Amino acid sequence: MNSENELPNLSDVEIRVLGALIEKSKTTPDYYPMTLNSLTAACNQKSSRHPVVEYDEETVVLALNHLKAQSLVAMAVGGSSRSNKYKHNFTTVFPLSDGELGTMCLLFLRGALTPGEIKSNSGRLHEFQSLDGVLDVLQKLSSKSPAFVKELGKRPGQKETRYVQLFSEYVETEESNFVVEPARKSVSELEARVNKLEEEVEGMKERLDRIYKDLLGE
Repeated sequence: MNSENELPNLSDVEIRVLGALIEKSKTTPDYYPMTLNSLTAACNQKSSRHPVVEYDEETVVLALNHLKAQSLVAMAVGGSSRSNKYKHNFTTVFPLSDGELGTMCLLFLRGALTPGEIKSNSGRLHEFQSLDGVLDVLQKLSSKSPAFVKELGKRPGQKETRYVQLFSEYVETEESNFVVEPARKSVSELEARVNKLEEEVEGMKERLDRIYKDLLGE
């Protein structure tokens, strides 16, 4: 285990596995603890995840082993070896309120988020009554020793700053940066392509109509 003044240094895979376990413990308690198959599927979800990944079970098992070594994950008691199930021990190692845990879970699964994004996506994990409630939680998490989260700069076009969890290294990449203009350009290009395809389809329909009339001698 790490010292009291040091957070575990987790990989991206370990963060995703831990976040998925925390999320499902709240959102689908009837199916928790989780089998390896269900946990892998949860890690690879297309929704509520950034980035979207495609981990195989071996990758997830390696992450689980590392998390177990740091007491952050444990095997559920009971069951045969063919139906091993896993649960998180995150709040045992790091006692947190529901709001703090929900916020950490979102940051584990979605990367850097603004307070507004945390509030709008936290409903199934913790119901924040106001944006001030989110800001209060973020202040508490950033004031811990060591800090659990830190504030990042604003994205272009955004009024709010973003926050990121500190259990793994965050690297600002091109994919992480939000650029408004290219997005609009991409939509315009797609619309132009769709319009062109529609025109081509109409032209083909007219040619087929003429061929049909010629065959009928009209």
